[in-house]
Amino acid sequence: MALEVTGKLILVLPEQTGTGKNGVWKKQDIIIETTEQFPKKISLSLWGDKVDQAKNYQIGQSLKVIAAVESREFNGRWYTDVKPFRIDLDGATTSAPMGSANALPDFDLTPDPINDSLNDLPF
Repeated sequence: MALEVTGKLILVLPEQTGTGKNGVWKKQDIIIETTEQFPKKISLSLWGDKVDQAKNYQIGQSLKVIAAVESREFNGRWYTDVKPFRIDLDGATTSAPMGSANALPDFDLTPDPINDSLNDLPF
């Protein structure tokens, strides 16, 4: 599931590191506040080399984020992560996608009514 949201960066939490079964990992959470009529706060989890890119953002900057939403179960409890795979400053597309071997590919979210394969469904 992909989520696209625009918001103002309001908090950068401290970097976390550790060692797991796949080796050393690092994670950093950033918090944005949406710009809608009733603003919502969203925690975004940056992993691996994406943590270094968080140093480029300043509190108060407007960010346009495309992220994957994923939930997982551990010991009977469910946890949800919002992992950005693209962040643009000020809603512009001048920044590069957040690269990683595990990043989702960049894609166009605009519908194409002519080439939409869903149009031929019988319902």
